[in-house]
Amino acid sequence: MASYEKLFDTLGLRTWCDAGATGGPMTLSELVSKAGGKTAEGEAIPFPSLDVLHKACGAFPRTRDMTAGLERFFLDVKDPIKVVLDPLTQPLSWALRNSIEVMQSLPWWAAIIILVAIAQFAGRRVGVTLFVLASFLGLAFIDHFGYAMETLAIILVCTVICVLIGVPIGIAMSRSNTLERWLTPVLDMLQTLPTFVYLIPLIFLFSVTEPKLYGIAIILYAIVPSIRLTNLGIRLVDGDVLEAADAFGMTSRQKLLRVQLPLALPNIMAGINQTIMLSLSMVVIASLVSAPGLGTLVLRGINKLELGVGLVAGLGIVVLAIVLDRVSRAALQRVNKMHQPGA
Repeated sequence: MASYEKLFDTLGLRTWCDAGATGGPMTLSELVSKAGGKTAEGEAIPFPSLDVLHKACGAFPRTRDMTAGLERFFLDVKDPIKVVLDPLTQPLSWALRNSIEVMQSLPWWAAIIILVAIAQFAGRRVGVTLFVLASFLGLAFIDHFGYAMETLAIILVCTVICVLIGVPIGIAMSRSNTLERWLTPVLDMLQTLPTFVYLIPLIFLFSVTEPKLYGIAIILYAIVPSIRLTNLGIRLVDGDVLEAADAFGMTSRQKLLRVQLPLALPNIMAGINQTIMLSLSMVVIASLVSAPGLGTLVLRGINKLELGVGLVAGLGIVVLAIVLDRVSRAALQRVNKMHQPGA
């Protein structure tokens, strides 16, 4: 440590260092040392981290000062952000709450008939339809049907919102290279950010009892594939096809609606499939902030060490994931066949 103190003395910064010295909280190494543990301070020349530089020059902030400052900044801007976000996100709470109530109000037989009919209409494959029927009958047999319906309602609302927002953004990215360059780092961050981190700022902004808290987290986590694959699908449209559209005198809007979107539909459907899967994975994590459904049973199994409850609920989530994946894949295959030559 003395090497850094000599460095500041040599540069003539000792007065500045001493003037900026503050007490501040103890660093982790100081806490360990106080508790009688060993630290890594035996190194000849430690890495010049904030804590190390603070010991040599008190004007440098500690790492804990930096994190505390970030927290203070977030708390300062919390109220102005809430004034803007509350009215904008309130429809999301309404949609989630009402969709869950609708799912819960349906008789079990009516809900199963509707779900099986949707599966048959989407994929037109008897095997997939029978699998959907058997899966939901199995969930009902073990008294997990109601929880599965709550999870399904959340996924439905969040997926629809992801598509309504993500597809237009993907279209805009495909038409502007500048927008693509600006949005790509944001999408990379959303795609790589750990799932639990999504919940941290939202807990500060919204009450844990508000459905929009977990709804926003699910949407932010699941919207990326819809944006990326919509952009990719439109960009992969054959240039010769676009030249032919130009030769027929199509406007930019006509080319988009009649040529690019239909040809990009398989990629868009693949993005929707991935969005559904990511929504399902995030809805389990969202049970930590009062999201209902099968995730609450998994959380109960963890908190109360009820192994059977957690495993059965986890298997229910797996079954629901397979159902959603098979139905969406069957719909994707149907769309691909429709766009094959001679179909």
